[in-house]
This record gives sequence, structure tokens and C-alpha cells, in this order.
Amino acid sequence: MVGKIMVFIVAAMLFQPATPKVMLFFGDSLTAGYGLSQEDAFPAVIERSIQKSGVAVRVINAGLSGETSAGGLTRIDWVLRQPIDVFVLELGANDGLRGLPIAETKKNLQTIIDKVKAKNPNCKIALAGMMVPPNMGKDYASGFRSLFGEIAGKNNAVLIPFLLDGVAGVESLNQADGIHPTREGHQIIGENLSRILLPLVK
Repeated sequence: MVGKIMVFIVAAMLFQPATPKVMLFFGDSLTAGYGLSQEDAFPAVIERSIQKSGVAVRVINAGLSGETSAGGLTRIDWVLRQPIDVFVLELGANDGLRGLPIAETKKNLQTIIDKVKAKNPNCKIALAGMMVPPNMGKDYASGFRSLFGEIAGKNNAVLIPFLLDGVAGVESLNQADGIHPTREGHQIIGENLSRILLPLVK
């Protein structure tokens, strides 16, 4: 009888569900899912996609509409009160639309990453790249686009080359403002990013 009980206990221990990895998305209105419910925003799409692949993950959407890199820096300490396994940084778009100095954006993003590493040394980091409209000027647009690759390389982070790949500029995939994706647009973003982020939680 004792032997059967021991076998049952060992089996129960072996087949306990895995503790979900925590993936935190820190960004602006794109992450928040402006105009939609959080269930339709791309972080939720990613959570469902990764879970369907058999990997236990819990996604936290820390997007805030209108957020700049400076604004993100002021609230990152509060967000990091909980341990995380994967940190996805999606900030800078509002900096670019406002024409803020690229050096300032770069400094803010780097400081955010430094804080994440200090709080969660084993955390894996992904950085979402963005672009600005050509009317911001060729030099500014080029410098803005390249800053994400530079930061990702410096920090050994996974680079998402362009968050809105396949969605930006497609009228049917964006809301009336032409900036924020529709539910269908978020679905595409989520599917694109799932392939990039899945290896980080395996």
C-alpha cells in the first residue's frame, strides 16, 4: 500500500503543470490596443498562439496610449514590481511622430532596458522596431529606424524589425486614423510576433 502511495506521489510530481513563463509587453497605444478590447490586442493574440503550441505562458499588457520613451521611463519601476521572464519593449513611435531627438529616445530606451536587467538578470528582452513617415525628413527617418537595431545589438536583445510589418499602410487593416490597427491588423501582428517570441519561452 505504501509503495502504491509513493508511486502516486511521484507521478503527481512529474505531471504537475509547468509554471507559466511571464511575458510583459511594455509599450504605447499599439500595445494597449487603442480602440479595441485588450483581448483583441496583439499581446493577447500572442498569448493564445503560444499556449496553443503547448507552452505555458502568461502575458501582461502594460501598454499605455500616448506613451513616449520618456513616459515609459517614469513608470518602468512600478511595472517591474513583479518578476518577469520575457520583456517586450515597444516604445518610440510617439517620439518619432513628435520629432523628438533620436539621441534622447535612444537614451531612454537603453535606461529602461538597464532597469529591466537590474531587476530581472535572467530576463530575455525583445525590442520592437518602428518607422516614421517620410515627411519627418530622410535623415531623421533613417536615424530613427536604425536606433532599434543598434540598441538590440548592444543588449543582445531579439529585434522585431518592424512591428507593423504587413499592416502599416493597408487601409483595411487600420482604423480611420490610419495609424492604429484594427482587430484584423492586430491578429496579423500577433501571428508575426508569435514566431519570433515563441523560442524565448521554450
